[in-house]
Amino acid sequence: MSETACKTHRLDQLPIEEMGRHAEDAAQFLKMMANPHRLMILCHLLDQEMSVSELNAHLPLSQSALSQHLAVLRNSGLVKTRREQQTIHYSLASQEVQAVMAVLYEQFCKVD
Repeated sequence: MSETACKTHRLDQLPIEEMGRHAEDAAQFLKMMANPHRLMILCHLLDQEMSVSELNAHLPLSQSALSQHLAVLRNSGLVKTRREQQTIHYSLASQEVQAVMAVLYEQFCKVD
C-alpha cells in the first residue's frame, strides 16, 4: 500500500470529533506562528538557543517589542526558556515546532 493510501486510511479511521480537535490545535499552533517577527524569531532558534540580547542583535525590533513577541511564543508553548544567572535563553519548545520550522526554513529561508 502506498504512503498516501496509508495516510488516507488512517484519517478515515479518525472520529470526526477527534479530527476537529486536532484541527483546532493545528490552527492555534499556526496562528501563533503567523506573524513575520515571530517567524523570524523561531527561524533564529531553529538550530540554537539564544538570549534576548543575541536575538535583538539579529532582528529589526526594539527590545520591548522582541520581549512581547517572545512572551506570546512562550505562553503558546512554542518556545521554552532556561535561566543562567540573569540571562534568559530561549529555544524551540518541542519536536513539532522544530519540524514545522525546518520545513518553513527549507521552503522560504534557505540560501542556495
